[in-house]
Parts: sequence; C-alpha cells; structure tokens
Amino acid sequence: MSRLVLGIDVGTTSVKVVLVQPDGQTILANQSKDTQANVPSDLGVEGNKQDVPKILSAIHNCVSRLPKDLLKQVESIGICGQMHGVTLWKSDAVAATTSSGGATSNGHQNQFKLDIDKDGVSHLYTWQDGRCDIGFLDSLPRSASHLGLHTGYGCATLFWFAKNKPEKLKKYDRCGTVQDLVVSLLCGSAEGPVRMSNQNAASWGYFFTEACDWDREALARGDFPERLLPQEVLGPGESAGRLCRSWFGIPKGVNIGVALGDLQCSVYALLKQPSDAVLNISTSAQLAYVHPTLKPDAINESKKIEYFPYFDDKYLAVAASLNGGNTLATFVKSLQQWILDLGFSVPQSKVWEKLIKLAADEATSRSDMQIVPTLLGERYAPQQTASVSGISLDTLDLGSIFRALCSGIIKNLHDMMPRDELAAFGIERIVGNGSGLVRNPVLQQEVSHWYRLPLELGHSGDAALGAALALLQTKG
Repeated sequence: MSRLVLGIDVGTTSVKVVLVQPDGQTILANQSKDTQANVPSDLGVEGNKQDVPKILSAIHNCVSRLPKDLLKQVESIGICGQMHGVTLWKSDAVAATTSSGGATSNGHQNQFKLDIDKDGVSHLYTWQDGRCDIGFLDSLPRSASHLGLHTGYGCATLFWFAKNKPEKLKKYDRCGTVQDLVVSLLCGSAEGPVRMSNQNAASWGYFFTEACDWDREALARGDFPERLLPQEVLGPGESAGRLCRSWFGIPKGVNIGVALGDLQCSVYALLKQPSDAVLNISTSAQLAYVHPTLKPDAINESKKIEYFPYFDDKYLAVAASLNGGNTLATFVKSLQQWILDLGFSVPQSKVWEKLIKLAADEATSRSDMQIVPTLLGERYAPQQTASVSGISLDTLDLGSIFRALCSGIIKNLHDMMPRDELAAFGIERIVGNGSGLVRNPVLQQEVSHWYRLPLELGHSGDAALGAALALLQTKG
C-alpha cells in the first residue's frame, strides 16, 4: 500500500490541502476553502486580525472532503502558513481540545475536531497589522540580526502588547504563528514547548538565523515577554511530533513536520532548477530566488531585499511587496462603487473581465501614464503613498489605466529587485504563481516587459505541495 503525505497551507485568505504520493510528482487529491476569518479591529484600519477558530474550521473542512480511503494511507503531515503573524493561546485549552474524543458517524473512536475554545486563544494578528508605526518601531531595541523589523512581525506585535496592553499577554502562556498552533493541536502538545521552524522564527524579527536562536540580549533591553517565545527552534523538515488521535482516518501516531513558511514552501514547490526565480502575486507580491552562497552574519543594509532561511542551509533572497493583487482588487472595488454611485450595478466579475479585455492589446493600451501603486506603502518605506503621472487626454480610457496599474505593480517589484540583480546570480527564467498573476494576462505581459525573461506559470498546489515535498525530501 502506498504511503501518502498530506500538505496543508494556512493562507491569508484561504486554506489549501493536498495529498501527494511519495514520488512527489503526483497530487492525488486537493481541496481549498476561503477562511472568511477577518474580524474588525479596535484600531480601525491600523489593525488586522483574524478569527482563529474560523481558520481551524476551514482546515478541518478541507481535510474532511478528501477521499477517506486515501487519508488512511497518510504517513506524515506537512504544514505551512502565512508568515510574520502571531497568535497566543493557553496550554490547558490545547489539552482540553486534544483530550476529547468519542465515536464518529463512521464508527471511528478517539477522533477529534481541530478546534480550540475562543477563551483559550487570541485573535491572529496578521502580517498586515499596522499597529506598530515608525515611531514605535524606532523606540524598540535594535537587533543585531541581519533581518529587519516591521509592523506585522510577531516580535513587534508582542512588544506593542507588552507596552500598551500587558493584561492581554497575561492571559496566555504560549504563542506562535497560526500554523504553529495547528501543529500543537494535532500533536496534542499541551505541556511541552512550542516547536517553531527557523523559517517562521526569522519572519518574527529578533532572530539569529545562523545561531538558530533569538536575540535575547536585545529583547531583554526592551523588557520583552520572553516567556512566551517558542523555545525550541527546528530546521525545515524536522519532526514536531506525532498525531495525537485519528483524524478522518489518518492513523494516530503519523509524523507531523514542524510548521514552515508559506513563501519558502511555494518556492520549493515551483523551482525546477537553480536558474529559476519565483514570482508570486496573490494578496501581496513576492519575487524570490535561492542565493547560492549567502551566510549572513551582520545587519542587512539592503532595505528592499531580505534574506530568509530556506532549505538545505541556503537562503532565499526576497523582494516582498505589500502591494499586489490587493491593489488591483481595491481599484476594481472602487470602480464598481463609482458605477453604483451613478445608479447602475455591475457584478465584480464582469468588471474584472472587461478591464482585462480592454487592456489585453499591449500595443493599444500601453501609454505614457505611470502609476505608482503603493497604496499600502512598503516595509522599507511605510509612509510611501500611491501616485499617478503622465495623464493626458488620450490616457484616460479604462484600458490604458488598467494597463498602467498592472505595469506599476511589476515596476515596483523591479525597483526592489531589478533584472540586473537576477542576472548577477544566473537567473534565466521566472516561474509565476498566485491567483493575481495566473488569472491576469495583462500582469503576465508586464512581467515579460520589465524583466525580459521567459515567464512560465507554475502548477497548482503551490505552498501546500511544498510543505508535503519538504517532508518527502527530508525522509529521502
């Protein structure tokens, strides 16, 4: 009987799961579900948080819809998810969840629901959270890590709560990314330390990637609540524990890998050769390649490119823009609202369809108009705003505007990681992924225009597949 790997990706807006054969090439089944987990923040637009039980419910729902005969053959589970964010929980809430069992409709005993009581877990404060403004970040101790600190990063968010709402932190004794919580629940890790990968730890800030430890000296200078930090940091592919109970037929005791970063897993699933770079455009946008030799030991002076732990002791050079599909979606929603203000109603899907059609002909839609699309600023320039220039009488048609907006998104990435940077490290092709890119041929044309490199669209599965492949590779 073939032994399978289950891959799970806990994304910003949706959950994806895949069942993969040991050869790593064959996806036998997959499911996805929007989490619809966003909740209003008490900080208004500055805050961004999600309902954790809704995220867990989406995971549970996806796994429940996979073929039961295949789930019985699962021998390991790989998990990844959205980076930088933080959620807090009570260890006794994990214990209460994982100790409950009972008979299911198909007669299985000791099967549990992936869930946690709302009183036992905080919201997930995501990578999009903006509560840590420039003044607050500047007030924090400077870390000797080569990685910078930005709003939405786990350590920055915990610092904010320690200084502004310390009573919130007193309610909990564990914290991690949301995917770390998922691993803890599946393993039944109530009493032991939270096991976090170096990929997720690095995304929080205040982490030495080569020493694989927190910058405890800097954290102590700021009276950081170090008791909450995951104390055990593992390498990608290492085991975080074993499944504590049967789960939709997945046998109790199967191996569960330490949770990984969704960016690294997406790249891992898409890269076919060292000369590839990966471009992902979904909510945000990232362009990344595997750096062949980097061993960072000092603060990174480049503000536009960051270097995160990857696999096989290598680093991923990343240009991570906060402005991707979200910027296009904002324009479409605004256009839809303008039409509604004029007394008409057009479905959003029709607006997308018409815009892409109007801008599809590059020869007629390209103009001198330039749009800087940084509605959300950038991590290296948080106060940057969007702008438009080169407006003339013949550039005000919708096709030209949409073309200029798509061009601006790719140019913004090119400003962060130009073609010369890729060429210097032998990059000869870009592999594209993400719904924002795959569904938009205008964006695809702009990638070719700015980078002058072949663009190949990647296969489905992306980060969930990468999480599964990471376990298969380690086992092999």
